[in-house]
Amino acid sequence: MGKTVLIVDDAPTIRQMVGFALKGNGNYDVVEAGDGSEALEKLKGGLKPSLVITDLNMPKMDGITMIKNIRKMPAHKFTPILMLTTESLGSKKKEGQAAGATGWIVKPFKPEELVQVVGKVIK
Repeated sequence: MGKTVLIVDDAPTIRQMVGFALKGNGNYDVVEAGDGSEALEKLKGGLKPSLVITDLNMPKMDGITMIKNIRKMPAHKFTPILMLTTESLGSKKKEGQAAGATGWIVKPFKPEELVQVVGKVIK
């Protein structure tokens, strides 16, 4: 069984694209969540992913708020978190980094590059 990656994005097509890339090019199991609130519920329910990939702009709870909440959870304090978003502003990247994001990937992304980054983040 591969390492588990939690994909958090309000767009089902993005979740599917990321999931397809990770399942097809790497040995990863994928769990999906439609927003930050749903992701936190899954983590509180015992999910222990090797990596979280999240969008920034989502309804209910955005990616930065979600990251701050994840970092408060002892079991996930050091879980790598990648932001996968259309936002490329330096100020947003700094905000994400300050919240606890491990890295930042700008959409649109190339599946092989995503798999390469994921492989580096979760060795």
